[in-house]
Amino acid sequence: MSGQGTASEEDAGTAEIRAAVRALCGRFPGPYWRELDRRREYPTAFVAALTEAGFLGALIPEEFGGSGLGLRAAAAVLEEVHASGGNGGACHAQMYMMGTVLRHGSDEQKRFWLPQLARGSIRLQAFGVTEPTSGSDTLALRTTAVAEGDHYVVNGQKIWTSRAEHSDLMLLLARTTPQSEVKKRTEGLSVFLIDMREALGRGLTIRPIRTMMNHATTEVFLENLRIPKSTLVGQPGHGFRYILDGMNAERTLIAAECVGDGRWFIDKATAYARDRKVFGRPIGMNQGIQFPLARAYASLRAAALAVAHAARRFEEGARTGEEANIAKLLASEASWAAAEACVQTFGGFAFAEEYDIERKYREARLYQVAPISTNLILAYLAEHVLELPRSY
Repeated sequence: MSGQGTASEEDAGTAEIRAAVRALCGRFPGPYWRELDRRREYPTAFVAALTEAGFLGALIPEEFGGSGLGLRAAAAVLEEVHASGGNGGACHAQMYMMGTVLRHGSDEQKRFWLPQLARGSIRLQAFGVTEPTSGSDTLALRTTAVAEGDHYVVNGQKIWTSRAEHSDLMLLLARTTPQSEVKKRTEGLSVFLIDMREALGRGLTIRPIRTMMNHATTEVFLENLRIPKSTLVGQPGHGFRYILDGMNAERTLIAAECVGDGRWFIDKATAYARDRKVFGRPIGMNQGIQFPLARAYASLRAAALAVAHAARRFEEGARTGEEANIAKLLASEASWAAAEACVQTFGGFAFAEEYDIERKYREARLYQVAPISTNLILAYLAEHVLELPRSY
């Protein structure tokens, strides 16, 4: 399945992007990721190479030094990273998070930050939204930002804030108007673009969380952190609406990563099934091996089409809540089915580090839960698409 994109109708430009990403990833083979996983280290060299090649600036307009590409191109980049055995989780947030600044930031913010992001002199990879007490109920977050003269004073805590230790900037969602003073729960939240280099040690504390995969995950504590009012993105109180489009882009790109994972698992398993001989014959002759792989492949191809459709609709400026959620649901489940089939094909060898399957297996499991859980996607589709009563 290697080399097959999210849609056979892709243009030559996207095919060239895929080839270039595969060539770059060839410089970072399995042993590179295996050693990083063992040491729980950030893939600094890989991120630097991806940035230098212009791939992390794919969605930044050319006027700000980026490539000015669409979401389909960005999806192709991340799919190929995962299909090559790597993991885009180390840096993918920079692709979709800058969209909030691009669409809602001031001219000054865009002129100052976007060129730096495009050339890779700074990183925007930390997204401070989820909190220990609210979880997926974003509107119940407790972090506050209180206006005080020319500053806001921020207090609260964020969790599962990936890459905070390796990011220069953080996009933070906080409540600027108490919930008791707003008419709708979606009101009163604001977005801030915080320079973490200035905030560290001055009210911002980062604590790493060790997880089952090497994902550079942290919890962030904000205690009387003073940030300039110029860090506010857009209008105060409109932050929840600002991040929704970014979440749809995030889900589409994560879905593309899942497609890449699925391709990797199927390629790995089918190659092994053709060569591995037991009882005097290739195990790939057995339908017990064939059928799970064939079903996973079919599901993956369907998911890839859903990803392409969601990305195209996003580029057209359409509301993509339905498409992005469906793409993420189908792709995460298809990649997990491919992972299961791959493990069964390899048997005991799947658990040996040197085959990279156990690492990719752990990484693939995440997407049943994040960035939005499967159950919440189903609830969204039931309520907003099928018009059934709200279940929560």
